Amino acid sequence: MLSKRIIACLDVRDGQVVKGVNFEGLRSAGDPGELARRYNAEGIDELVILDITATLEARRALAETIGRVARELFIPLAVGGGIRSEADAAAAVEAGADKVSLNTAALADPELITRVSERYGSQAVVVAIDAKRAQPGSTDFIVYARSGQTAAGRDAVSWAREAEARGAGEILLTSIDRDGTKAGFDCELTAAVSAAVSIPVIASGGAGSRDHFVDVFTGGRADAALAASIFHYAETSVRSLKMHLRDHGIPVRLT
Repeated sequence: MLSKRIIACLDVRDGQVVKGVNFEGLRSAGDPGELARRYNAEGIDELVILDITATLEARRALAETIGRVARELFIPLAVGGGIRSEADAAAAVEAGADKVSLNTAALADPELITRVSERYGSQAVVVAIDAKRAQPGSTDFIVYARSGQTAAGRDAVSWAREAEARGAGEILLTSIDRDGTKAGFDCELTAAVSAAVSIPVIASGGAGSRDHFVDVFTGGRADAALAASIFHYAETSVRSLKMHLRDHGIPVRLT
């Protein structure tokens, strides 16, 4: 069985890491370079930088921030936010990204997934899907664009299937309902998407305890799990989390 990956996320605004709840109420969480250095030393498997206002401000992800983080890492780095074209993807790769994450632009122009995949390989293309339940208790999950601001009129499961067919190598699946709440991952959402595609699914949104990771790797069928607050504010260490997962029979890489 393949090892499950633990991924730390740096939501960046104006060169600083921030964190909110349900994509709102952002507060500072530290310097991206310093956090990257810490996570690299602690044994995180991958790191994701999301320039969360780049799309809303119609600009590229900040190359200087990408470079500052990339210099601290010996692990894969994915970058998202403001990647609207092949040129934007190239700029992120040139700044130090190993993968690019497409969200709003891919919804507007699904062929962008194919073009970037053909240029860099599917392993370098992550399609980020931000989804929320159509209504409380519903099992229908609606995709949102523009940093969770705009309903995209797409079903999360069908969009994940299309993204895979167009060349995506991974799905980064975020539950807007659970984002920043520490109430646990939306395992129902994650399991539905994982069952629909053959590429890895990264669960995001809601991590608040080590057991939440156990839940999403078992009931949620996730291949990887991403978190921010639980790591930024040192509520648990990466090694402690991985030891906990191993104790529950979940394969992880220990360094």
